[in-house]
Amino acid sequence: MTTPVTEHILSEVDPVKQVEPQPSFDDVMALCLPDMQAVDQVIRQRLSSEVALVNQLSHYIVNSGGKRLRPLLVLLSAKSFGYQGDMHHLLAAIIEFIHTATLLHDDVVDESELRRGNETANALFGNAASVLVGDFLYSRAFEMMVDIDDMRVMKILARTTNVIAEGEVMQLMNVHDAETTEDKYLEVIYCKTAKLFEAATQLGAVLCRRSEQEEQAMAAYGRYLGTAFQLIDDVMDYSSNSEQMGKNVGDDLAEGKPTLPLIYAIQQGTAEQVAVIKSAIEKGGYDHIEQVQAIIQQTGALEYSEKMAQLQAQLAIDELEHLPDSEGKTMLENIARLSVFRSY
Repeated sequence: MTTPVTEHILSEVDPVKQVEPQPSFDDVMALCLPDMQAVDQVIRQRLSSEVALVNQLSHYIVNSGGKRLRPLLVLLSAKSFGYQGDMHHLLAAIIEFIHTATLLHDDVVDESELRRGNETANALFGNAASVLVGDFLYSRAFEMMVDIDDMRVMKILARTTNVIAEGEVMQLMNVHDAETTEDKYLEVIYCKTAKLFEAATQLGAVLCRRSEQEEQAMAAYGRYLGTAFQLIDDVMDYSSNSEQMGKNVGDDLAEGKPTLPLIYAIQQGTAEQVAVIKSAIEKGGYDHIEQVQAIIQQTGALEYSEKMAQLQAQLAIDELEHLPDSEGKTMLENIARLSVFRSY
């Protein structure tokens, strides 16, 4: 599990080279286009339901944008080991269904109105419909797992969905808690975000019947990548704009979520600054967003969080040393670099 890294350790580890890497996410997607098209076909087929509202809402959320990063990781993991079958398409679709279900439930819990620049499903269809269609996607994902007929795959995905649910509850417990520690926060993002990345990359190795060392290397790659990805999301909540992010700036603060920039600012700030941030976390809302953004800048909280993300991305890249050289491995390296140099 990811653990906190002190500034001392961070200063001794070379971060990912701060040069805009190539190719872009779009370039990587283009290289995997036939496989991604096959995954999209599976998604369309398996979304089908006799219940009209299920079709309408699930198609809305699945087709509302996003990088399809998690299913892409399944494909690239399998590609890295020379997989020749088509079962990775089904696995990739399962991962996307689980991810989509978590988004539906997240937006209801957070009372979000905007995601990826579009209205959330709960804003359009209501909370009840969103929760129930999220349940449909979870249950459909498990139905699809049975088709793979591999108990190891079932075990990994069953554990993954359970850990994600635990992460959601842990995050709920941390809301408006200004005493949340870096330890507790990193545990939450491991459960909520990194665990599904971990499963996506590990399953590619499982599908290819690779060695235990290679399987664990791919799991660790996904875990570190997912952590880096979430940390950059946290940074962007205080440094980007609504158009770039596809959601409102300061949403995390408004929801009372103590993310790493806030936690670090509390650790480093003056008594007055700490009081402002703690009050903002405890009360929520947007009233103090500009003041909090200024404190975050003054305390170097964004730089610390970015450096932490860069370290996680480099740790992900290091895990790929256990893999044979291939186009898939190169793409995974590029994705790790891209995860920390992005604006959306």
